[in-house]
Amino acid sequence: MKSSSLMRSFILSVALITSFPSLAAAKKEFNICWTIYAGWMPWGTLSNEKIIDKWADKYGIKINIVQLNDYIESINQYTAGQFDGCTMTNMDALTIPAAGGVDSTALLTGSYSEGNDGVVLKGAGKTLSDLKGMNVYLPALSVSHYLLVRGLEKAGLAEKDVKVVNTSDADIVSAFNTGSVRAAVAWNPQLSVIKSVPDTTEVFSSAQVPGELIDMMVVNTQTLKENPALGKALTGAWFEIMAKMQAGDTRLLSAMAADSGTDLAGYQAQLKTTHLFWTPAEMMTFITAKDLPDVMQRVAQFSYDKGLLGEGAPGADFIGMTFPGNVTLGDQGNIKLRFDSSFLKMAVAGQL
Repeated sequence: MKSSSLMRSFILSVALITSFPSLAAAKKEFNICWTIYAGWMPWGTLSNEKIIDKWADKYGIKINIVQLNDYIESINQYTAGQFDGCTMTNMDALTIPAAGGVDSTALLTGSYSEGNDGVVLKGAGKTLSDLKGMNVYLPALSVSHYLLVRGLEKAGLAEKDVKVVNTSDADIVSAFNTGSVRAAVAWNPQLSVIKSVPDTTEVFSSAQVPGELIDMMVVNTQTLKENPALGKALTGAWFEIMAKMQAGDTRLLSAMAADSGTDLAGYQAQLKTTHLFWTPAEMMTFITAKDLPDVMQRVAQFSYDKGLLGEGAPGADFIGMTFPGNVTLGDQGNIKLRFDSSFLKMAVAGQL
């Protein structure tokens, strides 16, 4: 779900063509894409249940919610202008559309991974320190790679102390089941499969770096500016289904489980390691906290170190980011990622 783009140069060139502001009248129809992941399953259900239609009708617009099978391809299509919004992590929002020149807004920071991502070693009683000198299999330049680096830091190690072996998320389970692979980093549902292998130890997880791997709904900033109805409808629909989930609506939860290829118990297990923000007030607290800019600074440094901000990026502060409270990181002349609380404020106040 969360691997980094292999088509960056293509995206950069396409983004330059597609990201100029439109002078056309306000749009009436919008396309939003999403891919399967525990924290994003509500998007499919709020579409199937016509919740999004109700909110779109309220504002006189039409919103098409489209599921795509390939996570990175969904972000590439959003970056190329084929979708007005897309689900993606905070790191991928920075390194694909923002790095590609597309000004994007994190409309909803819907959840963060609280154990959905983990580092697993074969053998009982293993620790992070046992990684030293090992080959670690993971999707390179992804949030799995980021999580590994964070774990190594906490163990007093550095990335040079291990060898990263690039392995796609689709192949990570089969790779771990071979005799030659002793360590891997994965996200759910693959992580749960790997952890079920006998005599394995999860030595580090995203629960130990809470709030750093964020699962968001990102919308084109210019589109959002010209069409605030889109932001209102998406925000309203999202928190309506959050309320139903929090109330334990098993029919809706079972539908999400089936769509993600598991049963109700399996999906609820994934939700336990997904920190969802059930209410607008909870999400507002998260997005306005002083920790968020610190997290994004760390993500930007990792991304720069890995060359993910583009060949011409002079430093980790190349891409500017804005946060509530007039907080800005990076180049103020190159703002490409915005964490916006304006629609959340309306939701908190009951004004949607």
